[in-house]
Amino acid sequence: MNPAERPVVEVRDLLPHELAPFIDVLARGMRDNPMHVAALGTDPEQRRRLLHRLFTGFFRAMPTQTPLVAVHGLAIVGGTGVAPPGSCQPGGAQRLRLLPTMLAVGPRRLVRINSWMSTWAKRDLEEPHVHLGPLAVDAPLQGRGIGTQILREHTRRLDASGVVGYLETDKEENVRLYERHGYEVIGEQSVLGVPNWFMRREPMEPDAA
Repeated sequence: MNPAERPVVEVRDLLPHELAPFIDVLARGMRDNPMHVAALGTDPEQRRRLLHRLFTGFFRAMPTQTPLVAVHGLAIVGGTGVAPPGSCQPGGAQRLRLLPTMLAVGPRRLVRINSWMSTWAKRDLEEPHVHLGPLAVDAPLQGRGIGTQILREHTRRLDASGVVGYLETDKEENVRLYERHGYEVIGEQSVLGVPNWFMRREPMEPDAA
């Protein structure tokens, strides 16, 4: 892909055999997010490996997830987790399935991750909603509009189903991106010393999106 290219991608549901490359993209694309640096440490390659392990455990433990992927040619270049209403917080069985993955990160990281996740869980909306994330574009391709195309399809689906959207972000530049797609900041909080924004989106009439 040309470095200057702003590709038009196909955004569609993740196919079962695509889970591994999807997780590869998430781990590379989110390696340097502020929350991941705070929780997982300063070594970039170690963060990528840990994220790969965590995302693999997460998506395997949460079968109700309906991820979207952005595909350019034959390659997945971006994607996002999508949790339907009532499914974004793990239940008892899912927590058990996640336990080996969480323990493998080590005790200090586990304490930080638990603190982070419990803070996000307390902020989760009580009303029915579709929970977006984790969302990432592959690291070499960021800034070329791929995330916008993913969000366009995601919000089109929200509007078609008339469901509230919700997400968290630790990157201020992403707040502006999400606002352009109808999300509004409903709260801010420092988590592990990192500013976080919590955002809600009211469904729109399809012709008003």
